[in-house]
Amino acid sequence: MSGGVLLLLVIGITLAPLAALARWLRIYPHRPLLYLLLIPAGLSAALIVLPESLIVDGLFVLGAVEAALVLLLLIDVLTLPRAGQFDAQRTTQRIASLVKPHQVTLTISNRANRPWTVWIKDDVDSLLRPMPEDFIVALMPQSRSTLRYQLRPSRRGSFTLSAIHLQVRSRLGFWRRMFSYPAASTIHVYPDMKQLSEYAVLARTNRLSQIGVRRTRKIGQDHEFERLRDFTLDDNYKHIDWRSTARRSKLTVRDFQASQSQRIVFLIDSGRMMTNEVNGLSLLDHAFNAALMLSYVALRQGDSVGLLSFSDTVHDYVPPRGGMSQMNRLLHGAFDRFPRIVESRYDLAFRYLNSHCRKRALIVLVTNVIDEVNANQIERQLAALTGQHLPLGVLLRDHHLCDAADVHQPRGPALYRAAAAADILLWRCQVLRDLKTRGVLTLDVFPEDLTAPLVNQYLKIKARHLL
Repeated sequence: MSGGVLLLLVIGITLAPLAALARWLRIYPHRPLLYLLLIPAGLSAALIVLPESLIVDGLFVLGAVEAALVLLLLIDVLTLPRAGQFDAQRTTQRIASLVKPHQVTLTISNRANRPWTVWIKDDVDSLLRPMPEDFIVALMPQSRSTLRYQLRPSRRGSFTLSAIHLQVRSRLGFWRRMFSYPAASTIHVYPDMKQLSEYAVLARTNRLSQIGVRRTRKIGQDHEFERLRDFTLDDNYKHIDWRSTARRSKLTVRDFQASQSQRIVFLIDSGRMMTNEVNGLSLLDHAFNAALMLSYVALRQGDSVGLLSFSDTVHDYVPPRGGMSQMNRLLHGAFDRFPRIVESRYDLAFRYLNSHCRKRALIVLVTNVIDEVNANQIERQLAALTGQHLPLGVLLRDHHLCDAADVHQPRGPALYRAAAAADILLWRCQVLRDLKTRGVLTLDVFPEDLTAPLVNQYLKIKARHLL
């Protein structure tokens, strides 16, 4: 038998048990074992250069060394723990907000009578961006350790965390064993809902200006009495309640209720024009965030809110309804919708809207326009709504275009880029002017700045009684 055949035989005999351990018991060699195997590998290689008269002695030495190593490895593999000696549980909330911190708690229990150093990794999708991704913890005998980490989801949708993975090393460090403990958790990542609680806090403390929401003075008044309050400089003298003023010795005015039961319907473009990203979020994510914020404000005002998302077809439609329970329906209609690389069919979306929403409403179309074909469709469809509805076209700006045009003294290729960008921006301004000429309200903002201008536009519409 040649030395090469012996070397292959030794490698095969060595790897077969390792493959069986990995397949059935999830026991894998660790780095020190690989270094240890260099000893029999070196001896096997030496047999190739030995004369035939010494091969028998060499085989005897090789066999003795391998037997000693196998015995050592068998003793070490028996020091690995069993699955029942550990337990792992996960605690987290079901609902998370896009790119906002979401806390997850892991509880790892050591039921053994000896300490173990455990490597722990949760079964988390990379889109959830866990921080940190794994832990190394020294567990004392009969002890429990609580670990916390945060998720910062980079995409909306439903995510399932199915198991918690543990890894331990044998006493001598030649082996490592993997355990997976079932711990099913489902996390629904919704558009940014933290802003809703921030709005509620600022509204209660009259500090909405901190997020860009302006106080809008009402033009005209409704006639349903709501409450009495102190006089301010912006109030109309006609609404002073003189009896209450005489009784309190302080100027007091009557507050009247704003018109309620008005309707807002969002048309959210989910086509290819909404795939661009700004600050790590797609244009569609920014649109949903702003739409949900305005929905929260409108529902608190007593209005009804609906939502329709579309691309080459109509994907979701939430009929306009009032009450804060409508927020749950809007969230479920938006959290798992993603932009598609298809051409948006505005005609289908508006035809569907006309057949399902016949009462007068504020129609808010959120989209992105960079070509004349889509611009003509948008102008035609929005202008057709005037009279029956109040259309509002929200066109999202492109940072790349604005940055290319806003270059101080451009030269060379930058000059041509600036000229092309300026030409597109001028065309965009003309599109906005044409929409206004045809009776369509417009809003032209950067995606990340959309929320406050959209809320302000709604408050302005309410104050001017345009609906």
